Amino acid sequence: QLAMLPYSQFKAIAGGGVQAVVEARTMLVGTPKLLAEHNIQLQPSEQEQLATLQAQGKTVMVVALDSQATGFIAVADRVRTTARQTITELQALGIQVAMLTGDNRRTGEAVGRELGISRVFAEVLPADKAKFVMQLQNEGLFTAMVGDGVNDAPALAQADLGIAIGAGTGVAIETAEVVLMRSDPLDVLAAIRLSKATVTKMKQNLFWAAIYNVIAIPVAAGVLYPFGILLRPEVGALAMSASSITVATNAVLLKSVEKKLRA
Repeated sequence: QLAMLPYSQFKAIAGGGVQAVVEARTMLVGTPKLLAEHNIQLQPSEQEQLATLQAQGKTVMVVALDSQATGFIAVADRVRTTARQTITELQALGIQVAMLTGDNRRTGEAVGRELGISRVFAEVLPADKAKFVMQLQNEGLFTAMVGDGVNDAPALAQADLGIAIGAGTGVAIETAEVVLMRSDPLDVLAAIRLSKATVTKMKQNLFWAAIYNVIAIPVAAGVLYPFGILLRPEVGALAMSASSITVATNAVLLKSVEKKLRA
């Protein structure tokens, strides 16, 4: 375990990295873009090593001391085992999938290829995520945003449908319209399937209720009386009860969809 060195003048740079003075030396740890903004240049061999790590889907942070690059720190998020399946099944439903990431373009595209996502918005600053959601909306697309962090809250609010991961921050959960209880990408698919099944049941119930009323009300009013057909009050009451039972039973059948939500 390494001992913590004394530091001062610590500063967090949103979407870039951190800066501090350690043992009288200025240290900068962050993205290559951040170092370029501070006029710190990488050698050709270092740029080649950086590109190799990024092509492997790793996020690379460059360490600089006194305006000179001294090393790399490469990290990578593990792609959840169900992520690829979720993306594939969403695309099978005709849903376009895009990825918003603050990582550099090489890393973002490497992860996108692994997951089968062709549209990747990379190097997105936290404050700009909502702008990219708006861009998709301006293309005439109904947009759903899935996120879990404070940085995702503006984009969740901007999207037509905000979906927050249950393990996410309170801000994200408060902003979203749908909250998933587990941090499993398949739950996004399950929520969509449940929504589609619910709308289908609503349409079916509306159809059955309308059919009952369209047929039964005129008969009860005596439209067929000239033909000797008259609906007795007790029969009309039973028909009305049957209508309610049919609609309620059809609604209860929605529970049968539960087994198929994560299939």
